[in-house]
Amino acid sequence: MALFAIGDLHLYFTGEDPLMLNGKIWQDRANRFITNCKNLITDKDTLVITGDHAYIKKPEELTPYLDYLDRIPGKKVLTRGNHDQFWEASKTEKLNEMYGDRAFFLQGNYFLYGEVGTKGYTYEGKDSLEHSEELVAREADRLESALISARDHGFAKIIIFLHYPPTNILQRNSAFTKLAEKYKAEQVVYSHCHGERRFNDSLKSRHHGVRYSLVSADFVGFVPKKILD
Repeated sequence: MALFAIGDLHLYFTGEDPLMLNGKIWQDRANRFITNCKNLITDKDTLVITGDHAYIKKPEELTPYLDYLDRIPGKKVLTRGNHDQFWEASKTEKLNEMYGDRAFFLQGNYFLYGEVGTKGYTYEGKDSLEHSEELVAREADRLESALISARDHGFAKIIIFLHYPPTNILQRNSAFTKLAEKYKAEQVVYSHCHGERRFNDSLKSRHHGVRYSLVSADFVGFVPKKILD
């Protein structure tokens, strides 16, 4: 029952690529990803996709994406990314009611094996530092609530899934790393960082006893990373 993760597929099912993603790594990504998953993942495994799934604006438009994911063996767990317009944090429970038989939506909650997740946030210079700190605090509160729930339900092994990196380029510690250490998470898995110049923006090794892994699709070559055997 292995656990795999990847993020930032940025799929689209009609028209042209809205982000006009260039480079060989993005070409034919939908088919390449399916092939890679079928070579790795079995019906007993779980795949976590850490946000920026596909260009979908409303919950009612999710069916083509879920049909696509149905081609991959195993359970699917989805976290929320900054491009996921269909997903308001307050509507997570509704999404699980609508589509819970096909995928689990992980945002401020936890899943079967101690996976805990939220979108996260980090300062990238695109907004004011004050506003960024408010968003970090909000997401950290959501994460801690989920961590407490997972702990209270007896999960001894915790893996945190974020969309945004846990730290910005100037940090080694943050509200998210402190929570990982406080609740003794084994790993923190994140994405969002695209292109070689961004791959080293945050932690990618063991730090204060916690292992950090970047799983952005272009970083892992659209091959899901095994997080747990």
